[in-house]
Amino acid sequence: MSEHDDDLHGLLAEYETPSALVAACKKVRDAGYAKWDTYTPFPVHGIDKAMGIRMTALPWLVLIAALLGLGAAIWLQWWTNAVDYKFISSGKPMWSIPASVPVYFEVTILFSAFAALFGMLILNNLPQPAHPLDHLQAFGRATDDRFFLYIERGDAKFDESETQELLDGTHPIAVDIIHEDRSTSDRLPKPLLLTAAVVAVLALVPFAFIAKARAAKTTQTRIHAVGDMDWQVKYQAQQPNPLFPDQMAMRAPEPGTVAMDEHPDDEHLTAGKVDGQFARTFPQAFSVDAASMAKGKERFEIFCAPCHGISGNGDGPVSQRAMTLAEGTWVPPTNMGMDYLRQMPVGQLYDVVTHGVRNMPPYASQISLNDRWAVVLYLRALQKAKAAPVGELTDAERATLK
Repeated sequence: MSEHDDDLHGLLAEYETPSALVAACKKVRDAGYAKWDTYTPFPVHGIDKAMGIRMTALPWLVLIAALLGLGAAIWLQWWTNAVDYKFISSGKPMWSIPASVPVYFEVTILFSAFAALFGMLILNNLPQPAHPLDHLQAFGRATDDRFFLYIERGDAKFDESETQELLDGTHPIAVDIIHEDRSTSDRLPKPLLLTAAVVAVLALVPFAFIAKARAAKTTQTRIHAVGDMDWQVKYQAQQPNPLFPDQMAMRAPEPGTVAMDEHPDDEHLTAGKVDGQFARTFPQAFSVDAASMAKGKERFEIFCAPCHGISGNGDGPVSQRAMTLAEGTWVPPTNMGMDYLRQMPVGQLYDVVTHGVRNMPPYASQISLNDRWAVVLYLRALQKAKAAPVGELTDAERATLK
């Protein structure tokens, strides 16, 4: 290599057909060159084999990223739901794999996409803002109707005369000597770097607001990004509604209709009353047994425990959260072990579960008739467990008392 070619970057061979390029690739491959590439206006079948290109590591990078994303999603769902912010929702588990599948899928795909994009850029040494080939006018036809093979000077086997001779033997249209481009920097433009820096800083702003919100307490109204989600156009139960002649928003059942699973002839079963008074016994149509107790426990933990707590002490997670926020308008749920509730007839307890009371909503539409009685049965068991008279205990139970 002559001294005046110190700025030599490589040799570029131009071909007219894809077959000529593939044949040239085989010769360069067999000659043992490593730092070389081809440029074509469209994908050429078989050229990767002709160049001796081995399978890229990109699929493995994507697989590893996918597994990392799946692991991160599992940890995120478990930590947020079962550790950091426990919340009972209709008796469902704190952390459930089926309920979290959409999050697992989305995070796995997100990590895979990032790995595919950035892995491709890194493996291809991209981006390259400038390259010596950009200044060769003939190279513009690489996107039109010409096929090029380029061997870089940095290759260990590169020798200008020998490499020139090798390329001439592949019968190209022309072989051009490519020199280093001293006029154009190969670094990213400063405006682009500045823009990227600004975007990166702005991307951190939401996380800063989230961190501030988690660490701060405020009595100010939160930001309502979508007002319709917070102030829906609808009539509340006790509001007047001009759409009906009686101006009532809450509609009464049509005359003569009977709700499913109801027994209009059994007032004790359906209303919890006998001769107009709340019953103190369970209806004959309801089975007081272990199966009903288990069903009542299940329904209590789903519908009642979020506010009243697992033990009925009025310390459920909803109540605890409201007390923590110190809203000032929250009325704590009733402690089910209070004396007046232990003396309350079972029929009245059934009526409360059915129709609600004060801030407690009715559950007739969510809990079936027999299950409502099962909830009352389980509630009675909780109350007795809290303050059972000694006279009602068996000898074995008394022996366990200290």
